[in-house]
Amino acid sequence: MSEALRIGISCYPTVGGSGIVATEIGLAMARRGHQVHVISTDVPRRLDRCAENIFFHQVRARDYPVFPQAPYALALASTMASVATYEGLDVLHAHYAVPHATSAWMARQVLGNGSPKVVTTLHGTDITLVGADASYLPITRHSILHSDAVTAPSDFLRRATYEKLDLTPEAVPIEVVPNFVDTERFRPADGSEGPRLTALFGPDAATTPVLVHVSNFRPVKRVDVVVEVFARVAAERPVFLLLIGDGPDRPRVEAELRRHGLHDRARLLGKQDHFEALLRASTAFLLPSETESFGLAALEALSSGVPVVGSDVGGVPEVVRDGETGFLCDPEDVDAMAARARALCDDPALRGRMGEAARRDVLARFDEAPMVDRYEGVYRRVLKRR
Repeated sequence: MSEALRIGISCYPTVGGSGIVATEIGLAMARRGHQVHVISTDVPRRLDRCAENIFFHQVRARDYPVFPQAPYALALASTMASVATYEGLDVLHAHYAVPHATSAWMARQVLGNGSPKVVTTLHGTDITLVGADASYLPITRHSILHSDAVTAPSDFLRRATYEKLDLTPEAVPIEVVPNFVDTERFRPADGSEGPRLTALFGPDAATTPVLVHVSNFRPVKRVDVVVEVFARVAAERPVFLLLIGDGPDRPRVEAELRRHGLHDRARLLGKQDHFEALLRASTAFLLPSETESFGLAALEALSSGVPVVGSDVGGVPEVVRDGETGFLCDPEDVDAMAARARALCDDPALRGRMGEAARRDVLARFDEAPMVDRYEGVYRRVLKRR
């Protein structure tokens, strides 16, 4: 049996994909017998602190009058250095380039010889938005260059990193390790989900299709377009809308539902830790994002046997097989999205075929164990270089 590792994982504790993936990696490593130390401002939403071999270390960024704002990156670096010292970390796995990889680099400067290796996993906006911003580009580039290994969840993000940060594969080899999904947790419907929908929508839920969307309601997710697609489908047939998540665009979404007169046919559930039954009971998942480096929410839908109707952007085509497990459209073509969603609502046989194909594809390409094997392989390779 391979030697157990001591792994530090740093991520945002939000409902976004980076925090979810980081947490799932940590839990999987802990189940394998490794000791995992999660370093964040708060407990990530999917972290089970009762799990064996998992430990949480809170980052506290103190706000003093001399600081224009609390220096989170410095507090994170200091916490990383302390945890690495007292827990004897072998690896620091930073999720998101700035500030997590930057803080990991600073922690290593503090620790000197014998400091843990740094593995950086890029997630999307840390490159396409933050990293590409001239204010942050030098430090983002430096943090990636000084990581011992770098991974990305899609080939799209790998290529974008080289292009936007003016890097080369020779200078920074980036390994594509796709995101994965718990295929037992996110599994197809078994017939027991009906009461959940009935409780939300009433007796008509048994015979009425349900469109669903899960996100952090940021502008890039274009939840207003989700409402527009829903409105166009609802103009021609009975349909319900289920919105799971919360964020800055929620008030705008609520206003759009009222404007269309559809607020009584939609349910906004806010942040939910356990929404799997509602997801697998839905007819189609809507993902009209402006950009996606991977599309973890879409992957969870596919694993649940729910076809995806989404934007043909970024890394989404690496997850959704157009015409087989879902439909991909030009992000500006709302009519096409509505037509595809309507087709899935009108044709149960089509929805069934696509749902079954989606589940098979996820089991073949995105199951947890092979991806965790690859992350563990990355850890052991960088440690051999010591």
